[in-house]
Amino acid sequence: MIRSYLRRRCRPDIVVASVQEIDPEALRARGIRALLLDLDNTLVMWRSFDLRAEVSAWVERARRAGLQLCIVSNTSSTRRVEPVARQLGIPYTARAAKPSRRAFRRAAALLGVSPSQVAVVGDQIFTDVLGGNRAGMLTILVNPINRDREFISTRIMRLLERLVWGGIHADRVALAPAAERECRETRRSADTL
Repeated sequence: MIRSYLRRRCRPDIVVASVQEIDPEALRARGIRALLLDLDNTLVMWRSFDLRAEVSAWVERARRAGLQLCIVSNTSSTRRVEPVARQLGIPYTARAAKPSRRAFRRAAALLGVSPSQVAVVGDQIFTDVLGGNRAGMLTILVNPINRDREFISTRIMRLLERLVWGGIHADRVALAPAAERECRETRRSADTL
């Protein structure tokens, strides 16, 4: 019973290997106006400030598609998130307490959009996906940049994710047929670029 509840509440709408595979134009076409982005292991490796060129290029592509962006991170220090946000030229919120809805809704309000116009992008089911779903937003799960470098509590949560989902990731999607089809379409769109 608990497992089925978690599977429903923690089901991402789209699953891709990395942020670069997300098609900003396709999201814009379906009414998405803003992206709330996780920091660690989504945009940069944990405890890193180094943005890969392809991530910066994807952020610029999302901007050109007319999407607003904001980093929403559970990191306890603005010293972690601020340099990355500054490099990307986007706002941020730290100490988000994900999966709480509050930070997601606050970020949406900051960007001037309603929850139905927002997609949450992150690498963790029990923070990013659950929080985005609870806030009524589209959720996009990406594979973590580096599973070898993670905070200890994140490693524990990954074990729980595997118990609930059996190891969901972009090359082995365990979603409902519609979400699985959307995942394939998103990947196919990314391949044509």
